[in-house]
Amino acid sequence: MFRRFFSIFGLISLVLLSNVSKGQFDEDMSLTGGLNALKVAVPFLTIAPDSRAGAMGDVGVATQPDGYSQHWNPAKYPFMDKKWGVAFSYTPWLRKLIPDINLSYLSGYYKIDENQTISGSLLYFSMGEISFTNTESSETVMFFNPNEFSLDFGYSRKFSDYISGALAFRYIRSDLTGGYSQQGQSASKAGTAFAADIAMYYQRPVRLSDKNGEMAFGLNISNIGSKLSYTDDDENKNFIPINMRLGGRLTIDIDQYNSFSVTLDANKLLVPTPPVYGTVGGQNVIIAGKDPNVPIVQGMLQSFNDAPNGMKEEFQEISYSGGIEYWYAKQFAIRGGYFYEHENKGNRKYFTLGAGLKYNIFNFDFAYLIPTGGFNSPMANTVRFSLSFDFTPTRGRGKKG
Repeated sequence: MFRRFFSIFGLISLVLLSNVSKGQFDEDMSLTGGLNALKVAVPFLTIAPDSRAGAMGDVGVATQPDGYSQHWNPAKYPFMDKKWGVAFSYTPWLRKLIPDINLSYLSGYYKIDENQTISGSLLYFSMGEISFTNTESSETVMFFNPNEFSLDFGYSRKFSDYISGALAFRYIRSDLTGGYSQQGQSASKAGTAFAADIAMYYQRPVRLSDKNGEMAFGLNISNIGSKLSYTDDDENKNFIPINMRLGGRLTIDIDQYNSFSVTLDANKLLVPTPPVYGTVGGQNVIIAGKDPNVPIVQGMLQSFNDAPNGMKEEFQEISYSGGIEYWYAKQFAIRGGYFYEHENKGNRKYFTLGAGLKYNIFNFDFAYLIPTGGFNSPMANTVRFSLSFDFTPTRGRGKKG
């Protein structure tokens, strides 16, 4: 019945993240540092939804504030130089695998005053149409479009001229089967979860030689929330991608027309690492690592020291992003970047490039992804398109960097 569906979903999960689940690993391979990717539900929450970040190697926690800050770091919003704005982004995803997979993102913000901002966003992931067939007769039973979405609301506030903080609350829903189940099998249902983000942002002007500039640092711990299951069996609940992102940026104004920014991000999922299992006395037991079936807070804390291969493997779970951005007259931008993930944790490695155009209230951005594995990679030729509008300048005029 679910043969085709799980083939499709498995391929999507394999490429989306390092989140390919191996419920039980080969003992020799795991203990010698083989593939031991992290297991989470709804990995779509970690996909870069917008073209600006997507063109810079998926950096975003410390980049100059924009309409897409809700995803990367909502604490950046109080530093926006406009009163309110809306943004939309569309990504045809993994088109080399399936032609109708896509990711859509809608976000908005409103500045209550100079120090306070409210914001929200909707992220929708469509996996395309699939057919469910009867395993006995091979007869098509139904067609369904598996989909996942998250809806969130955020509040951010400046604590001083240089630092701000934010909280965001998120509802997540994942419907992979449309509630269909075959007789004799466990009933399936849409999985739901609730989560929260905690974010901080710091930026201030700097002077480098005879050039003006700006430095910034950001931290966002996102998706701190309940586990998710597609059945009524509490033992089959999975962690959602609780994520810690830390980054910094340096912007230099070369002259009144030209500016250049360099941004670096480090990213780690705060979920348990799958342990290594072995047979002892005829029973399946953990021989390296820790039990992943733990409460949420314990799983977050445990994620820093539970890898079967010790701290070496813990550091392998950190992915890195680097991006550069050049602006001419605050109207035209050229961007580039690189994303790195260790081969034992998913092996996503790719270059990115893109451009942006800003005119009055209008912003258009484009991004293109180039995997290092060549154009046979499922992620090859991934493009993103983003459009945003920012209205009503407040006091001052911020820099784009």
